[in-house]
Order: sequence, then C-alpha cells, then structure tokens
Amino acid sequence: MRAALPLLAAAAAALAAAPAGAAAVEAAVRATDDLERTRTITIHYRAHNGSRRAAHVLLPAWYRPGANPPIPLIISPHGRGLTGRQNVALWGNLPAQGLFAVVNPDGHGRRLPLHSWGYAGQVDDLARMPEILARKLPWLKVDRSRVYAFGGSMGGQEVLLLAARYPSLLAGVAAFDSVADFALQYRRFPRLVCGVRCFERYGEPLGRHLQRLARAEIGGTPARAAGAYRARSPLAYARKLAFSCVPIQLWWSIADRIVVDQETQSRRLAEAIRVLNPEAQVYRFAGFWIHTAEMHHRAHLPRALWTFGLLAPSLDPRPPRLYEVVPPPPTRDCERPD
Repeated sequence: MRAALPLLAAAAAALAAAPAGAAAVEAAVRATDDLERTRTITIHYRAHNGSRRAAHVLLPAWYRPGANPPIPLIISPHGRGLTGRQNVALWGNLPAQGLFAVVNPDGHGRRLPLHSWGYAGQVDDLARMPEILARKLPWLKVDRSRVYAFGGSMGGQEVLLLAARYPSLLAGVAAFDSVADFALQYRRFPRLVCGVRCFERYGEPLGRHLQRLARAEIGGTPARAAGAYRARSPLAYARKLAFSCVPIQLWWSIADRIVVDQETQSRRLAEAIRVLNPEAQVYRFAGFWIHTAEMHHRAHLPRALWTFGLLAPSLDPRPPRLYEVVPPPPTRDCERPD
C-alpha cells in the first residue's frame, strides 16, 4: 500500500492549501476514497477455439499509468453457467484492501461457452492470462512471483487443474466447493434438487439437464468417455498436485447440495495429496454453508486471501465455526517440476 501514500499526501495537501475551495475538497475526498475502492476494466481475448471472449480485470481504483507498482495477480474462473462479470461481484473492494489485481475471464469449453468444466483448452487459456494482460494492459505490472488462482465450484475444479498442469505459474491456489471427481459428479447430478421454477426454466429436472450438457461438452457419458472425464478431474492429478510445490487451499461444506457429499470430492482429494506427500502444503477448511457461499467478500474469501498473505496480517479475519487444518512447515525446500 506504500505506492498509494502519494494519493493520501495529495489529498491532505489539497485540503490544507484550499480549505474553502469546494473543487479542491471534492478532489481530495475522491483521491482518499480511491484507496478503498476498486474499478473494473473489460478486455477481450481469443480463446483456444478462436472465439472472442471477455475478461474483467478488477483493480484498486487508484492504480493506473504513472501509479502502477508491481502487484500480485489472481486468476479467477467463474462457476458453472455463470460469467466473468458475475464473478467480479464476489470480490467487493478486497483488491483495494490487499493491493492486487483479479482477472475474471469468461472462458470457453470444448463446445459450451459457460460450462467448460476443466477442458484442457480452457485451462491453457487461464495459464495465458498474465501474457494476455501484458498485451492488453501494458501498464498493469504483474509481480510474476505472486500469481494465484481462486475459483469456486467449476472454477475451483479449473484452478486445481491449472495448478497440476502449470505449477511454475502459481504461488498458490484456493478452490471452494470444487468437483474433484467429475465422473462421480455426473452420476450424482440427479440428486440435485429442482423445484417448480427450476423445472419450468429447463423443461426437465436439473440433474438430467446438467447430464445432457456434460455429454455435449465432454463427448459422452463416463462409461463411453472415461478418459475425458478423468482429464477433467483434479483427483486424477493428485500426484502432480502433491509434488507441485504449489500451496493449495481446499474449502468444502458438509451442507453442499450442488457438489453433494464433499467427503468424496474435496476432502478425498486432500487426503490423497496428504498420503502421497505428507509435506504438501494443503490447507483444509470445512464448514456448513450453501454451495460456494464462502467465496464472497462478506464471507470467508478474506480468510483465504489472508492465508496467502494477500491481506495484511492486521486484517486477520478469523471466522467462527470454521474447521481448519494448517499444514506444518516443510522440512526441506520444494523443487518445482519442470
């Protein structure tokens, strides 16, 4: 936040120099408010299939050409059926409080635009976000040693796959209520509750609708396209994650009614990584909330940011009623895979 101090100084100087000047006072207030606010810049990029997609970049409001120190970047893919614009709302003013940028890409799957479900081309596009930003916003200086990925639900599935495939890119990953075994999730889609409005919206039960979308996106059922489902399942990359040297936060809820029975999803992945590498830096957070409600600036997202040092130690937001397991410090240096 030291780079923002000149704004405070300018605000104070304006107030002191022209106490009766309404314009000066208004400018000073705006400059001070900029320290607590964010702004969104929308850019466009070509996805893996050549389609033009939007990405929404959330920045501290004061950050601009001429006031642009290197800052951390968070890559944040959206959840199933949502957009990058909707994902922006989860962050509130946290980028201004912690001094970092968040890129929220729309993404694209193999066939579907909003149901990418960890497709390899989509993960490749996520890995390209720092380069895309460097071309589109050359004045945005990203600290390449502090690139993170945060995502909930399908977004959590994708950031875990990103860590498995591009470990050298990331300083940390936080996955909230994510799918770890996509074939298992496909089989459990019929357990999703679908009321009258839901049925009217889709014209069929929600679970059947999602299974149909998954078959279209992936190319068949788990029985006919088993390899494709494994390729989109972080659990299949447990060994790579265990030895990736990427700190991982796994958040899950025992009350989740979308990714049902998280004991067999996020917790199962956490246990698999721990067995493979007891020194893997896996943070486990469990609680009782509706699906991905914890990934919100008014819920547990500040805690996840604080865990990775993206919020100041003085802002430690220790929430109540949260089961937390912090990994012990490693006994030796971790060597990242090539």
